[in-house]
Amino acid sequence: MTSAPDRLADLARPASAAALPLSPDTARDGLISWAAAPPLQVLRGLDSTRRGLDEAQAQARLARHGDNALAPGAEPGWGTRALTAARNPFVVILIVLTAISTATGDLGGAAVIAAMVVISCLLRVRQEYRSDRAAAALRAMVATTATVIRRASPGSPAVAREVPIDQLVPGDIVHLVAGDMVPADLRLLRSDDLAVSQAVFTGESRPAAKRATSVVSGGLQPAAGGRDGATSVFDSPVLCLMGTSVVGGCGTAIVVATGADTYLGATHHDQSRETATTAYDRGVRDVTWLLISLMLLCAPVVLAVNASVRGHPLEAFLFAVAVAVGLTPEMLPVVVTSALARGASALAGRAAIVKRLPAMHNLGAMDVLCSDKTGTLTEDRVSLDCHLDPAGRPDPRVLRSAWLGAHWSALATDGAVADVLDQALLADEAERGLALDEGAVLVDIVPFDSARRRVTVVTRDPRSLGQHMLITKGAPAEVLGCCTRVRCGDDVIPLGDAQRARAHAVADGLARGGVRVLAVAEAVRLARAGTYRPADERAMTLIGFVGFHDRARPSAARALADLAALGVAVKIVTGDDPLVAERICREVGIHAGPVVTGADVARLDDPALAAVAREGTVFARVDPAQKARLVLALRTAGHTVGFLGDGVNDASALQAADVGISVADATAVARECADVILVRKDLTMLGQAITEGRRSFGNVIKYLKITISSNFGNVLSMLAASAALPFLPMLPLQVLAQNLCFDLSQLSLAFDAVDESSLRGPRTFVRRDLARFVICLGPVNTLADLATFAILWRIMGGHTGAAGQAVFRAGWFAENLLTQAIAVHLLRSRWAPSPRRHAARPVLLSTLGLALVGLGLPLTPAGAALRLGAPPAVFYPLLAVVLTGYALATVAAKAWYLRRNARWL
Repeated sequence: MTSAPDRLADLARPASAAALPLSPDTARDGLISWAAAPPLQVLRGLDSTRRGLDEAQAQARLARHGDNALAPGAEPGWGTRALTAARNPFVVILIVLTAISTATGDLGGAAVIAAMVVISCLLRVRQEYRSDRAAAALRAMVATTATVIRRASPGSPAVAREVPIDQLVPGDIVHLVAGDMVPADLRLLRSDDLAVSQAVFTGESRPAAKRATSVVSGGLQPAAGGRDGATSVFDSPVLCLMGTSVVGGCGTAIVVATGADTYLGATHHDQSRETATTAYDRGVRDVTWLLISLMLLCAPVVLAVNASVRGHPLEAFLFAVAVAVGLTPEMLPVVVTSALARGASALAGRAAIVKRLPAMHNLGAMDVLCSDKTGTLTEDRVSLDCHLDPAGRPDPRVLRSAWLGAHWSALATDGAVADVLDQALLADEAERGLALDEGAVLVDIVPFDSARRRVTVVTRDPRSLGQHMLITKGAPAEVLGCCTRVRCGDDVIPLGDAQRARAHAVADGLARGGVRVLAVAEAVRLARAGTYRPADERAMTLIGFVGFHDRARPSAARALADLAALGVAVKIVTGDDPLVAERICREVGIHAGPVVTGADVARLDDPALAAVAREGTVFARVDPAQKARLVLALRTAGHTVGFLGDGVNDASALQAADVGISVADATAVARECADVILVRKDLTMLGQAITEGRRSFGNVIKYLKITISSNFGNVLSMLAASAALPFLPMLPLQVLAQNLCFDLSQLSLAFDAVDESSLRGPRTFVRRDLARFVICLGPVNTLADLATFAILWRIMGGHTGAAGQAVFRAGWFAENLLTQAIAVHLLRSRWAPSPRRHAARPVLLSTLGLALVGLGLPLTPAGAALRLGAPPAVFYPLLAVVLTGYALATVAAKAWYLRRNARWL
């Protein structure tokens, strides 16, 4: 069996470069071992002393253990980023078509498609690199230095000095004072009323009391080991974990773990797993399969018709490949990336940093937001609500006693206020007329701890010579447990069963109203020397209660109304008390309904939880794993879910959501797991981000519907022409050139305005909706093509030689680009055409350029190179008639479509 000293020595050794990173369970077990050992054994296990390390030791350990920093999820290189961008299904289709074109000798077509792939990937890589740089600027820890005891050399005196946090090593002796971030995992050696906020791990706003009592000398039971849950680490009074913060008192501790070996580091690594498939991934997959289905349907038919009619299999195959390419919106990856990048850039200037471009789509598709209440619905600043005597009547004497307790607690920690409730008591003290009696002195303090859930200050009042006054405040049940009397008006009477029941009823009534309650009690003792202990909290007199609440943000109700107008349901997921959460919801206008607790969640299997998650609004007293389960349950129920969180305990839920949202001042782990980082924790910022996401997606789906419907109409035309004409209606290279011209002009749609109606509800790719649009509007383009074919055949007069074919193809080329330019203006908006809702200038210029290319290219040497001949003058008036008819037919088909579909684009 391994001895304790050997086990500690093993813990102190750095892992080899090939060793696997610690898991949270392993890190927790190591910390429990350090907590269970007495201070001297810990010092020996780390080969350190109370005088600290010398500089040579520190540098040697730094070389072995590495910097005390969390690896920010190794930033991918340009090659890795490019490969990630190339795995986009849209891009994969183009890569396959490039390979087919190359294999068939169509090098020009292959070059065009390959260029689209490169442009798309470069745009995405550039935008995500810029977002990563912006996110990296938020990773700096709040505190950049720590106070350590170091010696210049083995024989020199130990001195306190400031060193960068990343230079700390195991065995360093660290000083902690109020306001410090805990810079590594520490084992306390000495403490004085030390209080540490562990909210980033536990979600509990109340600080935890820490004290350096050892297992041997103080008889303190160590935190339970094994796998009984991570709370055992947080409950240990001798452990302070990296990422927590000191809110009161001071202490001296030894560093037991740094960097990736800390509990925070292990948790950080544990959250680096691959995220789940999001709404964007599902939507892209659906659209990709629609495109593949169209190609698999149309290309073989075109191949069969052309091969049977003309008897040239190779030529027919090349044309079928060109048709497949013609069906594919080659610029789709570029348009998607451009639109999302433009939205991300717009947000970066005012509301949020988007770390991953697909998150822009997921923001727009989100229909459920899970959020904590603290800091989003509330101001994250507790205010005094009431001060009542044991019968529930207002009593200023209760406020004074509670204020004295808070004042002396702050004095004991050099003015640092450890508790948010004490902060509320000390606020506006002059306006409340609260002041110390002259000559009052603090004698001692019995600090708060999680077992007793109360704190006691001991004072000497000059008006009561030879006596000490004890003032205790804390949780009502715990304070009432040490009371034997109660103050009624000016009288003090025994605390009988009736009085005790009435006091509990007052406290419970406040709690049901969502008020956080502290009971206040007093006792007078004969003055004595020595320290006071929890055992002295006995035979006290209950004097009343003080109540607090975290006020709702003035902007919360409006922000929630805006989210509701956007079609986003907000669900509150918090570790706080159900009654407190319910009250805040009432204040901001949320109908809470029955509150679901963590205990309820634990009892439900996944299908039952999905039903409860869909119907419930407030989930309270939930732990980190339950938060993630709730998110996954909502997604299973068919929702696109966003999660807003800022603590280590939110990491799993952030990754489980379609879009994880954090804030600039969140923990490093939360920021690393998030897809979007808000400038500040405010739902108003989120509303702006959602709107921008929907605007970006609106332009993507606009391009997709217009392009695929036009391409589908062209394919039907090619099929008809292939069966009727003795020659190919258009050569493969001409098909690619036409597609390239049209798609290049469509890049401008990323900068177009979007109908307000498109911003009011969640938006995502819907294959059925896209197919309906294509089937309804695509054939209109076919009718225009067939009319053009008839005109061109009449103009040719039966001459099907090379010159006649060149004229035919040039005429169709021109008509195709002009109808597509018209389609952009007729189909870009529900309300188009309308003078008040005209297209953005880039769209106007690009479609004008497209029309000029369609009319002018056949007249240029480039047109000749493409084997296009100039149509005769008589063609152009007839073309104008066709275009007019096309416009009227498109407006009619659009009206018919709108009668059957609520949403346009």
